[in-house]
Amino acid sequence: MTAAPALSVAGLTVAFGGIVAVNDVTLDLPVGARHALIGPNGAGKTTFVNLLTGTLKPTAGTIRIGDEDVTRLDTRSRVKRGLTRTFQINTLFAGLTPLEAVSLAIAERDDLAGIWWRRLGGFPAVRDEAEALLSSLRLIEHARVPTGELAYGKQRLLEIALALAAKPRILLLDEPAAGIPAGESREVFEVVDALPDDISVLFIEHDMQLVFRFARRIVVLTSGSVLAEGTPDEIRRNDDVRAAYLGSTHV
Repeated sequence: MTAAPALSVAGLTVAFGGIVAVNDVTLDLPVGARHALIGPNGAGKTTFVNLLTGTLKPTAGTIRIGDEDVTRLDTRSRVKRGLTRTFQINTLFAGLTPLEAVSLAIAERDDLAGIWWRRLGGFPAVRDEAEALLSSLRLIEHARVPTGELAYGKQRLLEIALALAAKPRILLLDEPAAGIPAGESREVFEVVDALPDDISVLFIEHDMQLVFRFARRIVVLTSGSVLAEGTPDEIRRNDDVRAAYLGSTHV
């Protein structure tokens, strides 16, 4: 029997008044996927991710995590089932260190955050897991530096660490390289590419060099609809995609 995709979307649609922002989108995200979602500004990419996470409710269509229909579940329930995301603009607490922030996220996941009378040091397993996670994302040497003092690329990695603290099966990244110098953006994607094979990744990105280097499959969205889906080579050669988005730069 073929295993169910990590995430499956069928006929997903959302309209705001007379404007259809996402139109009849159907796609599967296999277990271990490294998929990119690309398209021009206003194509509906972030709206689509907001539908996946439960921030927005669809007008039509279904969303499944594994075998479970989660279309009507709220955001927290989807996180509990293994779906997490990052945002275009970070929402980090500048005064916390990465170790403190990730430890708090792990404590929240394990329902320990409400035990207010114990200091964080009273949970050695939480601290050890946080340090291991920071090490895997190349942040351990910055673990005790206030977040506000970190380079922006390191802050992006911290966002991913906080998402991973929930032990997701599916990770959605909304422009993780936005605003980052080229060298730091490559590091972010090298870390993402090296995530365990049981984590499925869908990322929005406008830097086509990063997309073609790191995506194993690409979905192209225009005017809220899927224009094309395929391997990087297939997308690069697709005349419709070149006309609508890529131009001749990536021939």
